[in-house]
Amino acid sequence: MNNASITTLLIALGILILISAFFSSSETGMMSLNRYKLKHLAKNGNKSAQRVARLLSRPDQLIGVILIGNNFVNILASSIATLIALRLWGDAGIAVATALLTVVILIFGEVTPKTLAALYPEKVAYPSSLILVPLLKLIYPLVWLVNLVCNALLRLVGISENQASKDHLSREELRTLVHESGTMIPKRHRQMLLSVLDLEKVTVEDIMIPRADIVGIDIEDDLEEIVEQIRTAQHTRMPVYKGDISNIVGFLHLRNIGRLLQDEEINKAKMLKICREPYFVPEATPLHTQLFNFQKEKRRIGLVVDEYGDVKGLVTLEDILEEIVGEFTTDIAATSPEISTGTDGETLVDGAISVRTLNKSMGWSLPTSGPKTLNGLITEALETIPDYPTCLRLYGHRFEIKHVKDHVIKTIIVRDPPKKNKS
Repeated sequence: MNNASITTLLIALGILILISAFFSSSETGMMSLNRYKLKHLAKNGNKSAQRVARLLSRPDQLIGVILIGNNFVNILASSIATLIALRLWGDAGIAVATALLTVVILIFGEVTPKTLAALYPEKVAYPSSLILVPLLKLIYPLVWLVNLVCNALLRLVGISENQASKDHLSREELRTLVHESGTMIPKRHRQMLLSVLDLEKVTVEDIMIPRADIVGIDIEDDLEEIVEQIRTAQHTRMPVYKGDISNIVGFLHLRNIGRLLQDEEINKAKMLKICREPYFVPEATPLHTQLFNFQKEKRRIGLVVDEYGDVKGLVTLEDILEEIVGEFTTDIAATSPEISTGTDGETLVDGAISVRTLNKSMGWSLPTSGPKTLNGLITEALETIPDYPTCLRLYGHRFEIKHVKDHVIKTIIVRDPPKKNKS
């Protein structure tokens, strides 16, 4: 090398800086790759992705080959730069060469290539793997030796190379991933995915139809009244009970009773014969569990019971599906019959409306961990059953109690402008 010309040495120095840039960009590019996209491409047969995935499966070896190569190149470049400086400026040139080489390598061998690789990791990592794979095989003994020493040092401080965290997303990380998907996933689909993730946080008690609102057939009523109720029913499945919903007999599918309505000899015994046995659901069952239970039991409807076995309400498969896909209409009044517009343009809300339904319809965030209905929420806040008219501000919203009956708030006027959910 002492006999090489200055031009040759400068060319060699330039080549070494380019090689240093290659190693620097390869390291950043490999570590900046989207691992889930990489797994998807590798699974679908992309050769470059498969090659990179093999390298990343042993990050200690990958980092080893990159750093060995990079340090070797940088040290050799430093030697050549020192030789050039000695020829041009003598002993005083060593300091000049050190300063200049530091700036050059920092700009052209480190910062610039690493920034480029961070911005375009796939364009850098995939081509780089074509060189890194054979290079790893070539200097594997040296890489193995370096890793052996490094891993031994790590074990001394209680760290094992096998303790590396796997690429598994937590529920909250997955939520963030869905939120940050942008235009890659339509907004409507993002809302559905987030709703699926939230099923675990919601119980059947949160979405059930309250006991007082259950529409069923009292088998002790007159037969004519029962038949008329069946003819005008708005539901395909109805609970059948004796005197009280707690004395449930079963569920009647109106499709099965259609032929009986044509039978002049229809009677209660025939109705009871085609009823399906009742299905009960504990009130604290999470929605994702209940969805699975409905599927396993081949059911679409169940009665919600508390810890004492008392009936608290009714839940259907459609109720759970609406938690995922949303209501089937977008108009507030149609979506939530408990919300309507008064004669003066006021928003009238039924006190029995569930807090979750109100939040969805109005775009609010009232707490759902306590009382399940707006009536309960207001009563809890006032700590008494109010007279009307009574006005209050609750969680940033203005309410006016318009009607109270039987110690229950029946109608409430919302003074805030209603907000519709956008899909």
